[in-house]
Amino acid sequence: MKVLLVGNGGREHAIASALCRSGQALQFYAFVSANNPGITRLVREHHGEMAIGDIHDGKSVSEWALNKKIELAVIGPDAVLEAGVVDELQKRGVACASPERAAARLEWDKSFARELMQKYSIPGLPKFGVFSNAADAGQFIDELKGDVAVKPAGLTAGKGVKVVGAQLKNGAEAKRYASEVIEKNIGGAPSVVVEERLEGEEFTLQAFVDGTRVVGMPAVQDHKRAYAGDLGPNTGGMGSYSDANGILPFMGKEDYETGLGIMRKTVSALREETGVSYRGVLYGQFMLTKKGPMVIEFNARFGDPEAMNVLSILESDMLEIVQKTASGSLSNDIRFSPSATVCKYIVPKGYPDKPAKNAPVIVDEWAIRDAGAHLYYGSVNKPEGELEENVMYTSSSRTAGIVGVSDTLEEAEKIAEYATRFVMGEVIHRKDIGTKALIQKRIEHMKKIRG
Repeated sequence: MKVLLVGNGGREHAIASALCRSGQALQFYAFVSANNPGITRLVREHHGEMAIGDIHDGKSVSEWALNKKIELAVIGPDAVLEAGVVDELQKRGVACASPERAAARLEWDKSFARELMQKYSIPGLPKFGVFSNAADAGQFIDELKGDVAVKPAGLTAGKGVKVVGAQLKNGAEAKRYASEVIEKNIGGAPSVVVEERLEGEEFTLQAFVDGTRVVGMPAVQDHKRAYAGDLGPNTGGMGSYSDANGILPFMGKEDYETGLGIMRKTVSALREETGVSYRGVLYGQFMLTKKGPMVIEFNARFGDPEAMNVLSILESDMLEIVQKTASGSLSNDIRFSPSATVCKYIVPKGYPDKPAKNAPVIVDEWAIRDAGAHLYYGSVNKPEGELEENVMYTSSSRTAGIVGVSDTLEEAEKIAEYATRFVMGEVIHRKDIGTKALIQKRIEHMKKIRG
């Protein structure tokens, strides 16, 4: 089978690695915007081809896929889904294990997702309002006593949300940002979503969806803040962890099932509202509160870095999963190893505000492998003709994800942390992700929230 992957970040490298572990024969193709060395190697090893171009241009991607006789495609990034690349591929007869644009609206239009949940009485919905003028947004912020989250309605690569506590200038900062979102069309839409601020612990629940069936993966916790101790600016994610039993140390099995139930109801509501069947990976970002799981947002694809955690321990055949996702015949017996995982993202110095760009990075892949860790290349570039095999160059985003896998979180963290030393250059990472001290802090916080 000829299989195409669109995208070239760490998430896509994890998807590519899982697909290429398949027991089935496949030719692996990739349409990318930059030369990710890990994806490039897998293309060569599996007798495919790679094109570098505009991954958001549906006509270019679909024409190339048609020319290569691609049978099945998987899309990685959110903006590519919003651009309708899946729709173009399907018009050309290429099956896709990713949602078409109308279904991916759950991610690229936060106001639509909130209003869908409201209309169909789906649990986990915080108090919210959608506004196209600053005065109305300000009035709602006052009603919530300034204790709010302010979100652009469109896509912002995970960096556009501002959570503002009531103690900060009586809502003045929230009003200022809401006005900025509207005036500058941040996220590509002249509207803003204002919600009550949720208190608790965040968790991510990803699921394979074939239109009707929603099959959950292990829960993961991401870390958005740039620096240890949850300090610094928001990022696309500095790392994440999952536990061996599939749930996180601060949550119960019932919290997981509640979250999965919310996702199932949302998929059903989307189909009833639009007539569109959701096929692909659905990502639910939840806040575990005193009242239980509340929805922060939905994403229409794997998380980055959360894909690295779950796909590193996927035991079922990934190619078979995406085939059945695309055809609407997914089974419920998808298996993951009962292992803990810790992912630490290596990023350029200065990330996210002033990252060191085009700086050389040396990666000792053999040493990382010998340490028992998985390596997933992110936003790096390896120009054609580069003589040093283990040298590549940073971009403005995250460089590489290192994933430790073991029976316990403590051991998985040690593996990941040790392996980070083999990515050398002007790079940094959060050393506290997955550590016993930080996880215990999460547990104690949740105990306090729940009384």
